[in-house]
Amino acid sequence: MSLYAIGDLHLSFGVPGKTMKIFNGWDNYQELILKNWTELVRPEDTVVLAGDSSWGMSLEQSAADFDFINRLPGTKIILKGNHDYWWATKAKMERFLADRGFDTIHILHNNHFRYKNIGICGTRGWVNVPGEEDTADAKVLRREVQRLEASIKSALAENLEPVVFLHYPPLFAGSFNYDILEILYRYNIRECWYGHIHGRRGHELCVQGVYDDVDFHLISGDYLQFIPQKVR
Repeated sequence: MSLYAIGDLHLSFGVPGKTMKIFNGWDNYQELILKNWTELVRPEDTVVLAGDSSWGMSLEQSAADFDFINRLPGTKIILKGNHDYWWATKAKMERFLADRGFDTIHILHNNHFRYKNIGICGTRGWVNVPGEEDTADAKVLRREVQRLEASIKSALAENLEPVVFLHYPPLFAGSFNYDILEILYRYNIRECWYGHIHGRRGHELCVQGVYDDVDFHLISGDYLQFIPQKVR
């Protein structure tokens, strides 16, 4: 039984016009996801999807993408990305998944999931917001910080070691999202896995490896060449 992670699948079976194939490094990406995933992941494994899973604008538009994900081997834990416009309340998403029989997919939102002795924790994250301005971005960031903390606390309450998965990187080039980082430091988080960043130039600017005692890992789909990354 293994734990894997990958972000930014950007599936578009329900909205074919939104395919990522027009971008460098994304040729046949949906076929590659299927091939690589089925060769690597076993039914007893778990895979964390770190946001931007479907281009659908609603749950109904995303149904074909969820069907594709559901049929892949393993249990899938999905968190929100900035392009997951289908995202709704947790209750509505879980009801939709249950009604469609998508029983291998679970939603990470203010909660955690147990994997052996660790707690799979996380949230979308957000852009760096300098200062204390009462802007729309600042309000979104505050909510994301609260969700991350709630997720970590839920794992700690079960005596699990929290491992954090985000969509947005808390560090990128010379930019520091101190609000998110403060939560990682406060709860002594040792691992942070994130997506969102695309393209060779963006990948080169990502912070990877240990920084301030936190081990950061980029897991966006194109960076991984659409091969899920083993976490444990």
